[in-house]
Amino acid sequence: MPDWLTPDWPAPGRVRAASTLRTGGVSAGPWTSLNLGAHVGDDPAAVTANRRLLVEALGLPSEPRWLQQVHGTRVAGCDWQPGCEADAAVTDQPGDVCVVMTADCLPVLLCNRAGTRVAAAHAGWRGLAAGVLERSAGAFADPPGDLLAWLGPAIGPGAFEVGEEVRQAFCAKDPGAAVAFAPSVQAGHWLADLYSLARRRLAACGVNAVYGGGECTYSDAARYFSFRRDGTTGRMASLVWLAG
Repeated sequence: MPDWLTPDWPAPGRVRAASTLRTGGVSAGPWTSLNLGAHVGDDPAAVTANRRLLVEALGLPSEPRWLQQVHGTRVAGCDWQPGCEADAAVTDQPGDVCVVMTADCLPVLLCNRAGTRVAAAHAGWRGLAAGVLERSAGAFADPPGDLLAWLGPAIGPGAFEVGEEVRQAFCAKDPGAAVAFAPSVQAGHWLADLYSLARRRLAACGVNAVYGGGECTYSDAARYFSFRRDGTTGRMASLVWLAG
């Protein structure tokens, strides 16, 4: 039986959401056990079985709208097609399940306070710096102050070592983002806080009701896949949808 986190945010009753853990599936080897990624070298039959288990366990109204994620900023909406390249998805249609996959990158779920629109975004550092969260928030007609966001499991600030180019990518647009980087023991490198960076980007576009954060996929191998830790590994899913 798949295991998952239920987001701790005050979303309206029609909004349903979940973020899977690595446990409760059928995959073996480095993908043990609830790998939901079809692009990471796992047995395709195991991935199909895991996705079926997920649909059944969560009682999903439809198959999730899986994306081909490319660390960009495109938000798929009514133009979604199987295999489409995008790093976020948005819908106002009950039964459509928005989903992003991660294994260290930051999944961000959004909804409006009216409970009529939801979105899921994949925010690795490249997409985050390029504006995937701003694009996702902009896919709502609501004022940003009427949106809620939940930050799912990602690599923590004590484990995410990056080069100077990553720090510059954020500080060039927001000098205050320097507070999200701590010097690493390796010269010219930094420990980056994805959660802090995401909160800054959301606040800058007016989204201040932000929940979640604080997990570390890298340091908790029992619960989470981590690409930075293991290289060959599975993918978790963060999903959000509107009940009918």
